[in-house]
Amino acid sequence: MPDNVSNSRQFDRRRFLRAAGVTLALPLFESAPGVRAQSAARSEPGFHPDGRPRRMVCICNNMGFYKPHLIPGDSGRDYTPSRYLKVLDGLRDKFTFLSGVAHPEVDGGHASEKCYLTTAPHPGGNSFRNTVSLDQFAASYVGRETRFPSLVLTANGEQSLSWTRAGVPIPGHTKPSQVFRRLFFEGTSEEMAAQELKLRQGRSIMDAALAQVKALHRGLNAADRGKLDEYLTSVREVERQMQRQQEWQNKPKPRVNARPPVDIEGDADIVGRTRLMCDLAKLALETDSTRLITIFVEGFFVVPPIKGVDQGYHTVAHHSQDPAKIAQLGLIEEEQFRIFRDFLMKLDAVKEEGDTLLDRTMVLYGSNIGNGSSHDTRNLSAILAGGGFRHGQHLAFDRDNNHPLGTLFVSMLQRLGIETDEFGSGRGTLRGLEMV
Repeated sequence: MPDNVSNSRQFDRRRFLRAAGVTLALPLFESAPGVRAQSAARSEPGFHPDGRPRRMVCICNNMGFYKPHLIPGDSGRDYTPSRYLKVLDGLRDKFTFLSGVAHPEVDGGHASEKCYLTTAPHPGGNSFRNTVSLDQFAASYVGRETRFPSLVLTANGEQSLSWTRAGVPIPGHTKPSQVFRRLFFEGTSEEMAAQELKLRQGRSIMDAALAQVKALHRGLNAADRGKLDEYLTSVREVERQMQRQQEWQNKPKPRVNARPPVDIEGDADIVGRTRLMCDLAKLALETDSTRLITIFVEGFFVVPPIKGVDQGYHTVAHHSQDPAKIAQLGLIEEEQFRIFRDFLMKLDAVKEEGDTLLDRTMVLYGSNIGNGSSHDTRNLSAILAGGGFRHGQHLAFDRDNNHPLGTLFVSMLQRLGIETDEFGSGRGTLRGLEMV
């Protein structure tokens, strides 16, 4: 068969997928130009060299932090803590502070929030297409070890930090009560039976679709057969995920000594909503329901219920060096650091086989914005806590020639037991950060 299929033999993609009974995208075939879509990279199983479960939480505030209150004036292990870092007194040896880092070619102001965990360039461009986020990349390796491969949380707003391998945003869970129910409620026997039926039906649909896809194999050239084989590998991974879901469906969920959270209506109480999500994250990690969590915190024009604050969060973030606005911004951001401190302390209080939950959980805390007042995406700061690293230092990189933050992501992936030397714009591991 010639490389280019005649018009009479071209495949009608939409008709083919409707016949299969499922929306199933195929690779772009040179020998079948009417059939096109995306392929996914193959996932390989993860491993833990030290035999211990490793976990990761990534928290991002999309408004940035006021640098004079955050970045210490000196570096190394004897640095003098800034106003915000003083909130973390008692945890100094549990975290590393980074400054002078950035995602190369990530610009666009608030649009950069799309790329905080992906590092994909130019998010504000018309042709922008995102890549996989750090947590979802890790989930393809270690997600199968838990009931939920990952947990995507949004403290307020509708965005999340998580993106699929195809660059599609994953909606964040916004209601703590629903997340709690999903994690710990068994559901009625009727609900469980209905879920199991959906899983069985889903596998049947996938089988039917695969049978039709395989029929294409005979009509493709060698290069396109390779693309199809790669694609089928990714689809089989979806099959395996459904099979794992069905296996977990028959296992009881963990019981926790905690009351279901009460949802906070509206987006103004950024403090209360963020605290609820952090508490849920702790429960999910403690019960090993998942090992990968993202929490996105979005600032709004609404006035948060904090004493001394009477202007919107977004308004004071664009302070233009107005002392009154900076004073209110400091109160808001200091409160957020208290939430972060409390989250770390709760993880550190949970004992796990001679370690603490914090010892085995990397917690990344930072922002996609380096300067909230100007929307500058350079000179980012970040905190990495826990996870089995040698902490207690300020790693200060060049503020004029920022170090790629993606190198920290590589270090984090390696700590999860994933063999890789690069992720996004990160090549190699972060200089100065050592595992214990």
